[in-house]
Amino acid sequence: MKKGKSKFDDSFKKQLVELYNSGKSASEIELEYHVSNSALYKWIRYYNSTGSFKEKDNKSELEKNYKELEKENRQLKMENDILKQAALIMGRR
Repeated sequence: MKKGKSKFDDSFKKQLVELYNSGKSASEIELEYHVSNSALYKWIRYYNSTGSFKEKDNKSELEKNYKELEKENRQLKMENDILKQAALIMGRR
């Protein structure tokens, strides 16, 4: 038996969002198309805000900035470790 998330293509998601936006209730859509409540509302929120279903397109500027700073921090820590190792090696000579 298959476990994990089932994948729906963007055209299917868009169709469900358009049904919801045209007035069909979320509970009717969930029953008819066998999708979860949380998935449907996430698709609605994402599509209505940015027109995309991808999570990376729907992150706030603050979240994007945070990820960028985390990446920079990891890079700086790695460079710092390299410099510490180089200093130890040079100190032995």
